[in-house]
Amino acid sequence: MIWNNLSILSLAGIGVLYALWCAWSVLKIPVEDKALLVPASAIQAGAGAFIRTQYLTVLIIGVLIFIVLWRVPQFGLLTAIGFAIGGFFSALSGIIGMNVSVRANVRTAIAAGHGLSTAFKTSLTAGSVTGFLVGSLVLLSVSGFYLLLIKLSGGQQPEMMPMIGLGFGASLISIFSRLGGGIFTKAADVGADLAGKIEQGIPEDDARNPAVIADNVGDNVGDCAGMAADVFESYVVTLIATMLVAGSVDPDKPALMYLPLALGSVAILCGMIGMQFIRLPRNNSILTALTFGVFMSVILTMAGNYFLCQKMMSDVDLLTGQQAFLLTVIGLIVALALIFTTDYFTSSRFRPVLRIVQASKSGHATNIITGLAVGLRATTVPTLIIVTGILVSYGIGGIYGIAISTCAMLALTPVIISIDAYGPVTDNAGGIVEMAGRPDSIRCVTDQLDAAGNTTKAVTKTFAIGSAALAALVLFAVYNMEFVKRSTHLIFTLDNAYTLSGIFIGSLVPFLFSGFALEAVGGAAAKIVQEVRRQFQEHPGILSGEESPDYEEAVRMLTLASIKGMLTPALFTVIIPLLIALLWQPFSMPGSGAQIMGGVLIGAIASGLLMALSMTIGGAAWDNAKKYIEAGHEGGKGSAAHHAAITGDTVGDPYKDTAGPAINPMLKVLNILAVLLVPFLV
Repeated sequence: MIWNNLSILSLAGIGVLYALWCAWSVLKIPVEDKALLVPASAIQAGAGAFIRTQYLTVLIIGVLIFIVLWRVPQFGLLTAIGFAIGGFFSALSGIIGMNVSVRANVRTAIAAGHGLSTAFKTSLTAGSVTGFLVGSLVLLSVSGFYLLLIKLSGGQQPEMMPMIGLGFGASLISIFSRLGGGIFTKAADVGADLAGKIEQGIPEDDARNPAVIADNVGDNVGDCAGMAADVFESYVVTLIATMLVAGSVDPDKPALMYLPLALGSVAILCGMIGMQFIRLPRNNSILTALTFGVFMSVILTMAGNYFLCQKMMSDVDLLTGQQAFLLTVIGLIVALALIFTTDYFTSSRFRPVLRIVQASKSGHATNIITGLAVGLRATTVPTLIIVTGILVSYGIGGIYGIAISTCAMLALTPVIISIDAYGPVTDNAGGIVEMAGRPDSIRCVTDQLDAAGNTTKAVTKTFAIGSAALAALVLFAVYNMEFVKRSTHLIFTLDNAYTLSGIFIGSLVPFLFSGFALEAVGGAAAKIVQEVRRQFQEHPGILSGEESPDYEEAVRMLTLASIKGMLTPALFTVIIPLLIALLWQPFSMPGSGAQIMGGVLIGAIASGLLMALSMTIGGAAWDNAKKYIEAGHEGGKGSAAHHAAITGDTVGDPYKDTAGPAINPMLKVLNILAVLLVPFLV
């Protein structure tokens, strides 16, 4: 075997070192401008306070689950340890990346004074910390824990239930991080806009707005820590599911089990090289530079995958080296196709966003109607791309083929997350420049960076949704295989009342989940609006610039509201499988619980994918329509079209940054928990 756990761990370690080098490169930049440091310190303190409160809450829940897994005979201590490892590394990747992000924002603001190129390099290097940490820690946790299990089993193929526990830990952290961060960031954004921009007519990121620090904090806890946990979890559960599938289709060929891990380690090296190709072109197009970097990473990854597949599949009957390589190409093509499709539907260069801009001229209602229409129609092409990838991959390698294509797609995680985490850094830099009262020329630089960041964040969310749907599909296959191991064969048909009932319940879950999430944003936003109004009324000197707002109180209030709001939808997702396995199954017809659970997974995957795509792409289109008008088109800032666009963006914000992306971990939690509960459903 030319590729084993030690070689994978070594390359993952190199990825961690690269991330730490990127962090050092950014943090060594001195911060001597006190005016910039004041808002930056407030953002840093607010983000730290939110993360501490959120993870303390999650820790309490996690400890309870750890004890349950440990004490239940079907799981045991190793499964509980796997759960803890998955949760720990998922949280760690987001926390470290966010801590660099809240320190890199002020350094990007300083770099903006030296030109676009310097600021771009600083922010992208900061984003690379999160990107390469996520990709590397995924491989370290999965490969390292698998190596431990092999050692404990005396070198034999180990029991894989502890690996499922690892995936469950990552999934649980992800859903809390995605929801908590998403509720915070969008409640702060909506509240700041309503109470400041609309009611008082003050600019965005105006230091007089008590919610402005909370808004900037939200960028980091949502788009950095939340997204990191989201993609970390997708990557982890896909690797574990692929290893489980490999163990089922041909347990005597360890190459099938090591291939997904090897693909990830090769992609880390290729991503490190590909990132070095990112340079601003002569026309200063940031998106062109980022796209070229992604493209080069994909080309290098394809080359590495070719040689890897030829070597690893040389003595495997299931797939030839050429077939395995073709499967990786399909995964990479699906990723690129989703990226370009998202760019079309969310960029102001193309018709979908321009249609929203034109509708804004007619008023608020037409903006909303057109934005909804764009979001609904935008589901078509990404869905067809994913379906095509599924069919072609399945035709080549069956369910294992789909799993390998998904792993190859997620192997791009270091690069994709790097350009995503670049977004909150540049957004914060613009806010810091505004609050510090720096010249318009510097804000112009940060605005250019931020405009590209909006598109990269939308692209990453679609990438996460597509990979989540494919990962959930592989997990569903694992769910079936776990029954086969226990000599039970499940067949899901529409003339089976239990399956059909499960499909309806599963299709309902994303709707209820999204409803809870949106309601939580609305409730938290209402509280921050009331707080801003209170401060303006009780301290008139804030608007005149004679008094400073109480940023701390706004952040504290919003933190508590967000943590409270995330609990219901997150626990709701966990409770549904538990009710089926522990309440329905023992008191009903044998096997009916397994049929209902399978139907729930089918319905949730189908409706969840479409809802997530519609919300995420539609919300990003609303956002960029507003920014297009603010750039001076159709009357510019303050025009009737601008006011309508602000309304659309306010509606789209919780769509694209809370409810839509949070469906990803929700799908994985449902599926991984269903696999975990198979012993209770037989």
